[in-house]
Amino acid sequence: MNTVETGRSAEQVAATFLEERGYEILDRNFTYKKVGEIDIVARSSFGLVFVEVRSRYSHRYGSPEASLTPSKLRGVRRTAEAWMVQRKCYGMPCRFDVIAIDHSIGPMQIRHIENAF
Repeated sequence: MNTVETGRSAEQVAATFLEERGYEILDRNFTYKKVGEIDIVARSSFGLVFVEVRSRYSHRYGSPEASLTPSKLRGVRRTAEAWMVQRKCYGMPCRFDVIAIDHSIGPMQIRHIENAF
């Protein structure tokens, strides 16, 4: 698999993981101009949840969560604002989660970090 296929596979695993826990998937791979992309937008009992999915097959360059850069986080936040404006979700509570999919240490592990940033 190339990196795009690997990413899409990880996003599907994350979406299934969320759905099994009662989240409603509203959107996937939402991009806003050249600002950024949101992997998954979901709704929970809390409100809107913007999810960044990170996957690793090796810890050579750190854990999946460690791959988030300040630039990436800024882009996700700005893209989330655009998503909310386009869908007229003003004032709706929201949070930013990370789903880390780790293949490096035996069977696949999924870590869901709520309010990650």
